[in-house]
Amino acid sequence: MKQHVSLVGALHVGFGILGLVGALAVYLAFHFAHGFVEYDLIAEKVLSFVGNSLSMIILFLSCLGIIGGVGLFSYRPWARILVMIVSAINCLNIPVGTAKGVYSIWVLMQPEIIELFEPSA
Repeated sequence: MKQHVSLVGALHVGFGILGLVGALAVYLAFHFAHGFVEYDLIAEKVLSFVGNSLSMIILFLSCLGIIGGVGLFSYRPWARILVMIVSAINCLNIPVGTAKGVYSIWVLMQPEIIELFEPSA
């Protein structure tokens, strides 16, 4: 089961790095689109708000995934809880996020994995 924990950690770190790149791409795309509506004040404000908000949400969740994934490699108890929370949120991202989220929750809810992450282990 330790191999499953390592795989879950690697998945979260890998997808977290992809999420950081995606957050940058979303930010740049909205910043680029901002130039097309430079004479419409309302459209500028909406594009700025949506672009900044969306990129910050992606950035935040990606950073949580990376932190939790790195914590799983050293079997930290907080990392197990953090990755389960991030995995539950990832289940909303159909289909890849759902598969990753369900697999991560399944692995981290196994009794032998719970014992592995207890502070006395």
